[in-house]
Amino acid sequence: MKKIVMKFGGTSVATGENIRRVATIVADSVNKDCRVVVVVSALAGVTNQLVEEAGQAKKKDEKQIQEFTRKLVEKHVATAAKAIENKSIQKEVEQVIEKTVSALEKVLTGICYVGEITPKSKDYVMSFGERLSAPIVWGALRDLKLKTEFFTGKEAGIVTDDNFGEASPLMNVTTHQVKGRLEPLLEKNVVPVVTGYIAATQDGVVTTLGRGGSDYTATILSVALAADEVWIWTDVDGIMTTDPKIVQSAKMLPQLSYGEAAEMAIFGAKAMHPSALEPVTEACIPVRIRNLFNPENHGTLIADGQEVKSKEVVKAVAIIKDVAMINIRGAAMVGAPGSYSKIFDVLGKNNINIMMVSTAVSEANISLIIRRNLLGRALSTLEIALLGGGLVNEITSEDDVCVIAAMGANMKGTLGVASRIFTAMAQKKINIRMIAQGSSELNISFVVKEEDGEAAIQAIHKEFKLDQI
Repeated sequence: MKKIVMKFGGTSVATGENIRRVATIVADSVNKDCRVVVVVSALAGVTNQLVEEAGQAKKKDEKQIQEFTRKLVEKHVATAAKAIENKSIQKEVEQVIEKTVSALEKVLTGICYVGEITPKSKDYVMSFGERLSAPIVWGALRDLKLKTEFFTGKEAGIVTDDNFGEASPLMNVTTHQVKGRLEPLLEKNVVPVVTGYIAATQDGVVTTLGRGGSDYTATILSVALAADEVWIWTDVDGIMTTDPKIVQSAKMLPQLSYGEAAEMAIFGAKAMHPSALEPVTEACIPVRIRNLFNPENHGTLIADGQEVKSKEVVKAVAIIKDVAMINIRGAAMVGAPGSYSKIFDVLGKNNINIMMVSTAVSEANISLIIRRNLLGRALSTLEIALLGGGLVNEITSEDDVCVIAAMGANMKGTLGVASRIFTAMAQKKINIRMIAQGSSELNISFVVKEEDGEAAIQAIHKEFKLDQI
């Protein structure tokens, strides 16, 4: 029997009607003799509300917290009423929702009294989104006469380190526990519904898996249970060659390698976060990105060796907006060991992530790309730390730029890819401000003025005939 882990994201569980659709998709697979594990995200927007409420709780009073939790109950109860027809199942789900929100209210009130929030308590608060959506999906599956049980990631057996907010799974103990808890259920045709994003330390303290968390839960479970495939259900047919709003003839990519998918996720494509791809990459478990609203479409397959099957050199092209470029110049940097590390150290200590780096062999200047909203902070910290020390003469910035990335595993070892890209830019009279290519050769990234961004995307899409994939 085929074993599939299905993950349903925020839009898939945004409304009661969508949850009904989720239940139907799961029931269809079970009726086709598949063993299914369901992983669910929080209802759309709920995690953001919880983050905000956790941050505000220390300044609020009990009345405001009670008002927030009352609205949360209302939202989830209304969603359950639309997702579940059977009144007694509905009632059961309502009771679980009320009990769960009551626990959340206690935590928020505690934060309000203590007047501070720790990474540990923030993770606990953020776990409630999934803990409220999972019972609704569980109820919708029961409504369709399926045998099912719901678990938090902690109850399912996912164990992590104690790096709250961005915890990493301890795979050996996780595999042992998940196998022991979920395998017997699958053998009895029970569908486990597991909360995405949530896990626990070895001491049982709740942790969260950070960005791409629910996808990560799905891939961790698939490795622990030796699943045949992971299906990520979303609101698009699959991963596209580029943003269809920029190029109307953009096509869905039928297959990608793990490396290509990781590159594309970094550049904002609706793919999986690279950390979520890690477990399946090692175990060679294929992943499909599929559309909840178009289940006939098989979506994009992410699997090992897919670059060999495809002839395309460049498979996709992406744009990252809201970035800024910082240029740092100084003759004293030439041949001075550790000069770049000082720059990175200053930015790192101020929680400013560097997205892209380019430097000339002369060592006299270095260019960095960071998020645009961090530019002011980055400039002031760099100026305070570096100017006047003799190492750096000048720090300048440009905030009207964007990053263009051309990606494809077959770029590796193929001659002339960069020249084709840059010729296409020259023909459009687009000036390139900065270039970077990693040793993986899976992508070439370069910076242009933001006003040229869409024209650059269109030119590369046309040059590599991506509309014919």
